[in-house]
This record gives sequence, C-alpha cells and structure tokens, in this order.
Amino acid sequence: MVPQFIPGAPGGPELLLILVMLVFYVAIPIVVIVAIFNFLDGKRGYEQRIEQLEARVEQLENERR
Repeated sequence: MVPQFIPGAPGGPELLLILVMLVFYVAIPIVVIVAIFNFLDGKRGYEQRIEQLEARVEQLENERR
C-alpha cells in the first residue's frame, strides 16, 4: 500500500510559515530597494530639469542683448 504522504515532508502550516518568511526576507527588501531607487531617480530628474531651465534662461537672456 502506498502512503498518502511522504514522511518528513512539510505540511500545510510549515508551508505557510515558509511563505511568510519568504515575504519578510525577500519581498520586503526588494520593495524597499525599488522605492529608494525611484526616490533617488526622481531627485536626479529634478536636477536635470533645473539645469535645462537654467540653460534656457541663459539662452533667452543672450538673445535679448
């Protein structure tokens, strides 16, 4: 007769615990890293826009003279 389960294999509660640990140790750090990257990238984009606007103002001032 073939057993319905494999002795020593994780069951329902153990698999749920493994999933919760996976979320805490993998998914949350990935979300934090992506959030930090987007925040820093947004600041860089803001600085580039300021530089473009300053260059445009200087160009317009030179045309005025």
